[in-house]
Amino acid sequence: MKRSKELFTASDVARFCQVDLKTIHNWADRGEIRHFRTPGRHLRFQRGDVLDFLRRYGYPVPAGLVDGVPRLVLVEDDAGLTEAIVDRLGEAFRVDVYQCPYRALLAAGAAAPDGFVFGALGESDASSVLRAVTQSETTRGARVFRLGSRTGPLSGDVENAAIVLAADDLHSMARTLTEALGTDRGSR
Repeated sequence: MKRSKELFTASDVARFCQVDLKTIHNWADRGEIRHFRTPGRHLRFQRGDVLDFLRRYGYPVPAGLVDGVPRLVLVEDDAGLTEAIVDRLGEAFRVDVYQCPYRALLAAGAAAPDGFVFGALGESDASSVLRAVTQSETTRGARVFRLGSRTGPLSGDVENAAIVLAADDLHSMARTLTEALGTDRGSR
């Protein structure tokens, strides 16, 4: 599978968002999208930062930014629920399953997923796992989801950063994932 481009210009990002080039410069100056400048002072954007921005603000993700089928990392210890989720999402997503959030993070370091779905995430692990996902160069462009039918609330950090998925409504889950990841291109 051909790897997508890793760096983008301000013109590339403007084309993705269908906005003027000056708008991209304004967003960068206000810190709304992570960027860096070349020695010649030109804006450059890393792939993960572009994905994060597009997904955060609801822009569709161009086909060239996501290689093939979107990849999800599911962290869940309920085997029955895991099987049902994988069966439902299996055609539209590649789902990698883990019971331990730290093993999921280690595996994700090799190839960044498009999203993390956390079900089996205890209160003590929630903040540190979320911090690791959002601060890692590899995974910061991934969206974070949590399964909504868990007992007890998760920490405020995870609650605010995660999109809640209804574990008891798999059809709705697939639709929410597709919309949040911006991967609905009419082919699914």
